[in-house]
Amino acid sequence: MITRRDFLKTGGYAALGSLVLSGELSAALFKKMYPVGLQLFTFFNQIDDDVPGTLKKIAGIGYKEIESAFSKKGGYYGMKPKEFSKLVSDLGMSWKSHHVIGAPFKMPANAKPMTDANGNPIKFPTMRNLKDNMQELVDEIAEAGIPYMVCANIPTKTSEEVKNSIGILNRTGEACKKANIILAYHNHTGEFEKPEGETQTAYDMFLSQLSPDIKMELDLCWATKAGIDPVELFKRNPGRFHLWHVKDLSKDKTGPVAVGEGIIDFKRIFQNADVAGMKHFFVEHDMPADPYASITTSYNNLQKIMS
Repeated sequence: MITRRDFLKTGGYAALGSLVLSGELSAALFKKMYPVGLQLFTFFNQIDDDVPGTLKKIAGIGYKEIESAFSKKGGYYGMKPKEFSKLVSDLGMSWKSHHVIGAPFKMPANAKPMTDANGNPIKFPTMRNLKDNMQELVDEIAEAGIPYMVCANIPTKTSEEVKNSIGILNRTGEACKKANIILAYHNHTGEFEKPEGETQTAYDMFLSQLSPDIKMELDLCWATKAGIDPVELFKRNPGRFHLWHVKDLSKDKTGPVAVGEGIIDFKRIFQNADVAGMKHFFVEHDMPADPYASITTSYNNLQKIMS
């Protein structure tokens, strides 16, 4: 997607530069250039029960772009890449990105197994990962015709883990480049900690040691919770943050809430979209009690924030 600056340089819009950069016209153009997207992990507990129905309701709220995630049905919500892409397109939305994991999934220590409504353990299909299934995943994203594949997480607790993870991501980035797609990395809070014996955080090591072709998907909530100022991060690494996860942090800083209900200054962050190099952003709320209510609140508040 073009930046605001690129947009103003094209066609007759260049003559409108002074008008476009102020007032309602600027807001309208900004919204057109950056349609509101949604990360489907928000609906992890619901979407597999009715994929077409869930997507139809999401489109009805006003969302225009989709980022997909792991499905209990396997594949792409039980579909092949092109099949899922057509479903999204037929509903007037565009599939822009898909999340994968970087290494074999391990349940957190002391985590309870997930159960269904009857208390029975939920059986999940195997979660493919970049360490073991990289080329297969790259080929599927290329088949889908979407521009981004995002590594949702990868081990970063120790120096050795960070070193191995950088290797996996750089190899994946090369494969993605050959397939004409872009690899991005999504953070939680742990990446902003320093592995034992290191003078840099894992995230800073990623920024300096990953290929510049690999971009970042900055999760604004988790970065803020880790004490990071997103705008300062953009300024230190301009153009690197193609994707954002837009979700708010609760006032007590314990976890995510709908956009506009927490402490994050989204207006200031969006004013620095060009500095970041942002191309797409996706609303996300991890395991909300009522995902439809949450994404409706987020969408409505974003319309005000982006004005």
